[in-house]
Amino acid sequence: MIELSPLNTVAIGLFALCWLFYQPVLTFLARRGRGSINTDLTVVRAAWMRNMARRENRFMDGQLLAQSLNSASFFASSNLLLIAATAGALFGGQATFRNVASLVVIKTSSRVLFEGQMALVLLTLARGLLDFIWAIRQMNYCLAAIGATPEHVDDATHHAFGDLAARLLNPAMHSFNSGVRGYYFALAAASWLFGPIAFMVATVGAVTLLVWRQRRSPAAAAMAELRKLLERPPSPRAG
Repeated sequence: MIELSPLNTVAIGLFALCWLFYQPVLTFLARRGRGSINTDLTVVRAAWMRNMARRENRFMDGQLLAQSLNSASFFASSNLLLIAATAGALFGGQATFRNVASLVVIKTSSRVLFEGQMALVLLTLARGLLDFIWAIRQMNYCLAAIGATPEHVDDATHHAFGDLAARLLNPAMHSFNSGVRGYYFALAAASWLFGPIAFMVATVGAVTLLVWRQRRSPAAAAMAELRKLLERPPSPRAG
């Protein structure tokens, strides 16, 4: 059983709140005001899949999705390496604890606390790995849907097929984004090694950076304008 000081207890509670409730809160804020990159991208991807269904040559669409699949595979492989390194430190025994505790910047009072700190990093990385794995599987489902897109059908069928393909693609990319977000929280969890104050500052800093990038960055502004453009009713053709 890990005996935590009051400051450590507050720090781990703050981290748990931020880690578990970041996505629900971001979704809530996006519904109340200006959206976020992730929510705006759901509209962009839906438009992409509808256009894909109407195209005769879908080679480009398959290549674009394959690039996302390669990125998810790369991150998953990197995540596995980080998990192996963290697990090696966690299960390294007394010798590893002595080596780490000898560093001046490391603030860990006991081997049990050190193992708890490393276990938290391992947990955040493991959750990210599961997100990447699920993203890869869903992207493969979407590739199958692109390959199965009918050609000689009416526009309504193409539109419906594109919407269904988007229902596969959007959750896949949501899982991919969750996996990438896990790196931010893994870094925040690792900062616990430098003490509870550093832990809290890193946690708040990670969340602030994530929210800014999602809602206030130049990319977020551009994505919001792109969504408005795609949702604008088509202008009547002259002539």
